[in-house]
Amino acid sequence: MNPILNRNLFFVKEHVGMFKAANNYDIIDPESQDMIMTCREEKLGFFTKMLRFTDYKRNTSFQVEIKSADGTPVLTVKRGVSLWLSKVEVLDENDQLIGQFKQKLFSIGGKFDVLDAQGNMLCALKGKWTSWDFKFIKDEEEFAHVSKKWAGMGRELFTSADNYMLSIDEKVPGNHPLRILILAAVMCIDMVLKE
Repeated sequence: MNPILNRNLFFVKEHVGMFKAANNYDIIDPESQDMIMTCREEKLGFFTKMLRFTDYKRNTSFQVEIKSADGTPVLTVKRGVSLWLSKVEVLDENDQLIGQFKQKLFSIGGKFDVLDAQGNMLCALKGKWTSWDFKFIKDEEEFAHVSKKWAGMGRELFTSADNYMLSIDEKVPGNHPLRILILAAVMCIDMVLKE
């Protein structure tokens, strides 16, 4: 696991663009304001690009690659076409399955289970329908928190780009696979639950 994932705070900034089909983000250290990782969706087929501009956007497949600032692979998040509920896979830098997310059928505000590679539940991502506020919890214990950050009037009104703050609790040990899954899940919230 890349040591950059042992941090506890990540600021995720979505790229602004008119008529953009791909999901692209910069992951920034909130203290130094340095870009520490990139998140790019580079392998988009023609039909997927076209569907991204329709009501079927939430159903399209995606493959997002997260790399360190120097271009070293950190993780990959991918999903095939989703007709009803999403099942997302998370791969490490060696393309080995680390875990997956399974979307819940009936949840107000959005929810999916975070599973390890064997399908065991590690925690759940739960959101509030009244705001953009998500928590990673299991048995009332919180492992991480994600909230939307205000981007300014012009950006909020005229674009779909968002900014997020991810805070991972210190009780999640360094080099634990849950850290990879939490960061990967943040990339999926927008594509699976909020589009």
